[in-house]
Amino acid sequence: MAKLEPYRGDYYLWEYLPSKPAAVIFLLLFLAATLFHTWKAWKTRAKFCIPFCIGGLFEIVGYGARGACTDRTAQLMPYVIQNIFILLGPIFFAASIYMFLARLIRSVGAEKHSLIRVNWMTKTFVAGDIASFLVQGNGAGMMAIDRMADIAKAIVITGLMIQIVVFGFFMLTSIVFEKRMRRAPTAHEGSWRRHLYPLYAVSVLIMVRSIFRVIEYAMGNKGYLLSHEWPMYVFDSVLMLGVMGIWGWWHPGIVRQETDGAQLLSMGSMESKA
Repeated sequence: MAKLEPYRGDYYLWEYLPSKPAAVIFLLLFLAATLFHTWKAWKTRAKFCIPFCIGGLFEIVGYGARGACTDRTAQLMPYVIQNIFILLGPIFFAASIYMFLARLIRSVGAEKHSLIRVNWMTKTFVAGDIASFLVQGNGAGMMAIDRMADIAKAIVITGLMIQIVVFGFFMLTSIVFEKRMRRAPTAHEGSWRRHLYPLYAVSVLIMVRSIFRVIEYAMGNKGYLLSHEWPMYVFDSVLMLGVMGIWGWWHPGIVRQETDGAQLLSMGSMESKA
């Protein structure tokens, strides 16, 4: 029978016994979503969606390791794997979201409405994403070391704050683009609103999740959020599954770069629109 056991001496990796059924359910849900997104990215030839699929793979590995932790609460490796992969998966979701906005702006010839140069947009936001990834990854890997726990939490919080700042600037860039487009539509306006609003939705979900994670780690291991399992599933697992659901229902692969200029493509047709 599964029980909570100390990792070393009186130091426990877990403050509760992780639920195997919950981990398996989300493993299967993320597996189904990732397979769908991989197929969709291949069908639409949307290379910028590859990071999104990698993020789904991270979630799968994370919840697989978390399920294994139920019977191995004293083992370090499955704890570290689930912690790192579940924490870092959304960073890859964000990378694809950043790249999509640049393509959307180009698709309607609205480069002049962008808060920053479109050629630099993807590089700027993805660079911030990479910085967040490296910082969070280092911190998450150190969290299982008792004497390094406080330092590790501070590092993870720093990485999450980088992600929040970068994502906040990204959302501001999106809102400025929308306002400028409303004031001065381009000749190839197209149906950009239909693509921008789902972008807002997934952005808000990722932002809420990141803020939750900051509060979670700031409260410490003995705080309510880290000492109970349900908040992680409600404010991380469900939200990230929502991101994959929205991204799949409205798949951004319909915006494709053409050799003679970016165009918006219909979901049900391969005919390009002017």
